[in-house]
Amino acid sequence: MSAVFGLVVLLSSCSDGVAYDKYRSTPVDGWERNDTLTFDVPRLHFAGRYAQTLGLRVNGAYPFTTVSLLVERVVEPGHRVYADTIECRLYDDNGNILGRGVTTYQYNFTLPPLNLRAGDSLHVGVSHIMKRDPLPGVSDVGFRLAAE
Repeated sequence: MSAVFGLVVLLSSCSDGVAYDKYRSTPVDGWERNDTLTFDVPRLHFAGRYAQTLGLRVNGAYPFTTVSLLVERVVEPGHRVYADTIECRLYDDNGNILGRGVTTYQYNFTLPPLNLRAGDSLHVGVSHIMKRDPLPGVSDVGFRLAAE
């Protein structure tokens, strides 16, 4: 009976297909342009197409309506490099916040999916490319990888 229960728990915990989901905090006094936040996705157990999501948490000290980010992923083995510049829109045309929250706002931005093999791992680097440096108001950046 306990083996069956353990199998049910194991299968249900993997049902959402999330292979990696972590956040990194930025410095309180502002995020420096050359301060790249890194995420190391361990070797994947299964091959497939994986959705990538960049999470962003911004507080009231953030002075702009958008943030531009450079996201670079290196897939090993093979050293395949994928780089994207994304413009993260934080407000709509009427000035309404597009994120969720009260004092800190959570945003999620989709990156192009990746076809990955079993045994692949990723090294992800995220940096801002805004003119203001250091950049205030960005509290956390996250990276999520999930099987589609």
